[in-house]
Amino acid sequence: QVQLVESGGGLVQPGGSLRLSCAASGFTFSNYGMSWYRQAPGKERELVATITSGGYSYRNYADSVKGRFTISRDNAKNTVYLQMNSLKFEDTAVYCCGKGTTWRGLPVDYWGQGTQVTVSS
Repeated sequence: QVQLVESGGGLVQPGGSLRLSCAASGFTFSNYGMSWYRQAPGKERELVATITSGGYSYRNYADSVKGRFTISRDNAKNTVYLQMNSLKFEDTAVYCCGKGTTWRGLPVDYWGQGTQVTVSS
């Protein structure tokens, strides 16, 4: 069955960096787009970034993270990453990866359990 396992979250100071990983199994990873979402306490879930499958992986980002976050994938390792730089207090949230239903990455049909990112001084 499909499994998505996130890791890499933690506590970081403002301006710091973290790299999240999402290890996928149970499906042909290279055929599907992937996405990262986040949800902060009391807020709705927000789409952070999406990466398509294929030889050239198209990427899309939420305006709030453009220029600071980078989504990437390693099909040999069945893993999608989210490199987060210049972190801000408002980036504090639970970050989840999602498997797309097609090569586009959206909509998502499976979710990981999430990893907590806390930005605090």
